[in-house]
Amino acid sequence: MFSAKTSDKAVMPAMPAAPRTNGKTAIPSIISQYLSVTGDLASDGDVQVDGVVDGNVKTASLTIGESGSIKGAVSAENVHVAGTLDGQIRARTVTLTRTARVRGDIWHESLAIEAGAQFEGTCRRLDEAGARAETPTLGRSKEEGDGAYARSAGAALSD
Repeated sequence: MFSAKTSDKAVMPAMPAAPRTNGKTAIPSIISQYLSVTGDLASDGDVQVDGVVDGNVKTASLTIGESGSIKGAVSAENVHVAGTLDGQIRARTVTLTRTARVRGDIWHESLAIEAGAQFEGTCRRLDEAGARAETPTLGRSKEEGDGAYARSAGAALSD
């Protein structure tokens, strides 16, 4: 009880470090289930969409939850889809879970589709030499109207 005095500050147990992606703490930016965003999103970190995004998304890692919906082009290192995506995907790794509903083309290095996932579109493998020449741009073409997206190198859009 009256021993040598230690620090007056309470000692808190060490918290485990958050996982890191690209040298940054992997705490995702979240579009919650009851949030709707109109416009393009850009992030250097992770993004989780449980609500609705009407626009293009460019991020390091994207997760679309079961209640999430995106209408627009997606560009990321990793894309995990459990919800709805109406637009193209360009990513190194793409995973479509059993609850995924994707309508659009997918450019990928690695693609995993679980039984039950719905996918309507084409798959193209990214290769180091040709990936940049056929990469879709993320801007919508004003001439093509809503739902259509501009592409470089004349790649066709299959709606």
